[in-house]
Amino acid sequence: MDSIRRLINKAARTRLPVLLLGETGTGKEVVARAIHDANPRGEFVPIDCGALVGTLMESELFGHVKGSFSGATENKKGLVELADGGTAFFDEIGDLPLEMQVKLLRLIQEHEFRAVGSLKWRSVDIRIIAATHRDLLAEVGAGRFRQDLYYRLNVFTMHLPALRDRKEDVPLLIDHFLRSSDSFYPSIEVLELLQSYDWPGNIRELQHCVERMTALQSEGALQMSDLPSALLNHCAANDLERLAAAAVEEASAYLPEVRLPSRAPVISLPESEKQTIAAALASTRGEKQSAARILGIGRTTLYRKMKEYGME
Repeated sequence: MDSIRRLINKAARTRLPVLLLGETGTGKEVVARAIHDANPRGEFVPIDCGALVGTLMESELFGHVKGSFSGATENKKGLVELADGGTAFFDEIGDLPLEMQVKLLRLIQEHEFRAVGSLKWRSVDIRIIAATHRDLLAEVGAGRFRQDLYYRLNVFTMHLPALRDRKEDVPLLIDHFLRSSDSFYPSIEVLELLQSYDWPGNIRELQHCVERMTALQSEGALQMSDLPSALLNHCAANDLERLAAAAVEEASAYLPEVRLPSRAPVISLPESEKQTIAAALASTRGEKQSAARILGIGRTTLYRKMKEYGME
């Protein structure tokens, strides 16, 4: 992230196109705003390419003149004109249809556009920042993204790392998200769990998690019961893996050939628990007291689980 900060400062000193690459939720718009704010000039105008659909797409981008189509009762400025003198942030540029990619290419190369229904080209001074979670080279190969536009955008490129690759930043991000409620903070147990989770939704998912914990927090530190279901399932899966490892280790002393099957990515938690209990029972030749000891649970709990899973 120190490297990203240095690149932000360098990009801010130029008006060259910037391409931000990274998974959803890695903070691409935050970086785009930081580039603009580091050398503020004009307005920062976000443009959601995924939301530009239908026949009014071109009008949303470039505006239209009165009478250019049914319902055009007056002249209207587009998002590009609003960004004149400033920065236009094209979020999810990979979702932009091919016919609009042609018009964007001209905007970047010639610094001009034409409103729908107008015969005049209008010049603009605009900085283009584009972002996408897609592999644009693969999109070019598939014919869904123009090669000339890709190379025109790929001048100043930044790759934003996924949160799973920078887990040491999780406590810092939590501090940031808790600024408005700093009387609360995760317990050590919760913080360790948050740092062990891979965060497929990246920073956005972490932010939503912290907001949920803050809204549902118990007295004092944020507790395990305040976590979203995805984190609780992750915690349960970790516990099952630890139990499975303990069962395999114990079983190897009696039956070296006993092995637990690897946990498939889509296996349910009950099925994982059932497999772990079965392995423990196999290692003790069906002796339930010893199996319960291996699993770290009471004998009554083991009987209840066996009944629940039809293992009696």
